[in-house]
Amino acid sequence: MAARTRTMQFKAETKQLLDLMIHSLYTNKEIFLRELISNASDALDRLRFEALTNSDLVDGDDTYEIRLETDPEARTLTIHDNGIGMSREEVIANIGTIARSGTREMVEKLKATESKEAAAQLIGQFGVGFYSSFMAADSVSLVTRRAGEESATYWESDGGGKFKIRDAERASRGTSITLHLKSEDKDNGIEDFTDQWVISRIVRRYSDFVSYPIKFRAEREEVEKDEDGKPKEGGKTETIVEDKTLNSMKPIWTRPESEVKEEEYNEFYKHISHDWNEPMRHMAFRAEGRIEYQTLLFIPSVPAHDLYYHGHEYGLQLYVRRVMIMDKCQDLIPRYLRFMKGVVDSSDLPLNISRQRLQEDRHISQIRRWITKKVLDSLTAIQKDEPEEYLKLWEAFGRAIKEGIGSDWDNKDKIVSLLLFQSSADPEKLTTLAEYVERMGEEQKEIYYLTGESRAVVENSPHLEAFKAQEIEVLFLVDPVDELMVQSLTDYEGKSLKNVWKGEVELGSEEEREEKKKNLETQQEELKDLLESLQKRLDDHVKHVRLTNRLTDSPVCLVGADHDYSPQMEKLLQMGKGAGPKQRHILELNPDHPILKKLRERFEADKEDPALDEYAQLLFGYGKIAEGSELEDPVAFNKAMAGLMARGL
Repeated sequence: MAARTRTMQFKAETKQLLDLMIHSLYTNKEIFLRELISNASDALDRLRFEALTNSDLVDGDDTYEIRLETDPEARTLTIHDNGIGMSREEVIANIGTIARSGTREMVEKLKATESKEAAAQLIGQFGVGFYSSFMAADSVSLVTRRAGEESATYWESDGGGKFKIRDAERASRGTSITLHLKSEDKDNGIEDFTDQWVISRIVRRYSDFVSYPIKFRAEREEVEKDEDGKPKEGGKTETIVEDKTLNSMKPIWTRPESEVKEEEYNEFYKHISHDWNEPMRHMAFRAEGRIEYQTLLFIPSVPAHDLYYHGHEYGLQLYVRRVMIMDKCQDLIPRYLRFMKGVVDSSDLPLNISRQRLQEDRHISQIRRWITKKVLDSLTAIQKDEPEEYLKLWEAFGRAIKEGIGSDWDNKDKIVSLLLFQSSADPEKLTTLAEYVERMGEEQKEIYYLTGESRAVVENSPHLEAFKAQEIEVLFLVDPVDELMVQSLTDYEGKSLKNVWKGEVELGSEEEREEKKKNLETQQEELKDLLESLQKRLDDHVKHVRLTNRLTDSPVCLVGADHDYSPQMEKLLQMGKGAGPKQRHILELNPDHPILKKLRERFEADKEDPALDEYAQLLFGYGKIAEGSELEDPVAFNKAMAGLMARGL
């Protein structure tokens, strides 16, 4: 056994989180017990689920419970459960490392945060569970044995960057976590967590709805009674030790909404989500008829730290007749609503349904459609009746909701009505497509937009100059998901969505457009030789050089054909694959700009002037920089710039 004892280092991110916990970033320290009870409940859920297909794991002991034990003299609190337990490898993986997407970014944010409130919110987003025990304990130890295995594992740490792990003995499956408590310090939120009344109050407040009995071996004094059951005068007082169940265990979703306090809903949300923040709101639904099920859903107030990572795990808890059979059932809710948390309890599914059968079950498909409709209807109601609240919701989850445009055709119209966009009409206020259409002029036939990495880049783009001159509104699409969204959102109420970076610009009345077209054709013919010369010099970079009426102040811009990828889409493809498609764009020149007029004079004076190569490189580079793209050949651009500057000084 000694050969199996090891002292190991926490991973760097885990150690940093432990340091933050130990140094009291979170003032409400009693919530550590909620976190540990929640973990114990999860372990029992997992055992029940695995036992559906492997009854040997239960091994005759099908009494599921969580037990709290205190020792006031030793100042310890132990949380026992007879759940699934952990193997040695699982202890190292689950306790020694926080292996989650975005861990490093979350730690960096925490280190940069000065206020305790902001730090608490970040910790809440991460849901560090077990590590919260170090807020109340100087050291923590655990003994665990995985169901179906004979060996047990002992783990201990004082949170100082190292932990010890060795083989141990345990009579039965499950986990026991012992906290060696800090001294009582009420000013800093540390109560006497060995006191049975303190323990009872915390459990009732945070964990009353846990579906397993939370037992505490309580002591009470009882005076000797007479034959009538009344206390004897002068009778002896004896101490009675008995198990006391501290929680009601009644599933909160089965109770009438009128009987449940908002605080109870909030605590249940924290229990199932491991989020320390209050939810934005809850939604309780019940379906009766051929298929019966109950649903309690929550909209978080802040997004999970890894919500927009590809590996983000999501799903609703699935219960069958109040027995949880899956912790994160993705089949119950579409991915674009993955921020939703909650439970679904159905009486029409078999307890031992497999994951494969679950995906094929028509009841699940119907529940998914029903939940999706209910959630979208609720979001629509919030948008209509509580616009300020909806703005907060959109800020947190709008990027996810946009994903539904390309994946949920049945509900596309509802999702479109929920979309909010930045716009050239107002630097502060977001707009819906319906509001945009209301503001359109009579001559405007299309909904204009421009994509980019930020508002600052987009609103200063030369592509907007003609639109600004005629006071035509343009939507700014600055989320990465927008590029994918517009591929499925091509029109709204009969009006096409038009990317102002692509194709030619035709603004104004039909008469005005025709006049501009004729003028441009005339100028194009006059400058034909110069444009062909520039095309030849830039042939590796652009597929066409032409004049445009979209520019009023800038000399040049780059645009794409109708089916080209936008610059933002090119960047995203390059980030995803390491090398995106090589595209040649169209170079458009402002025929009224002094630069083009001077360039024409120089060209007519000497068509072979070497400086024309440098001017061509500068014009192309100007266009790349103006649209927010990187220069394709920075060396050539700098060389051309330096040469012209040297001759001009």
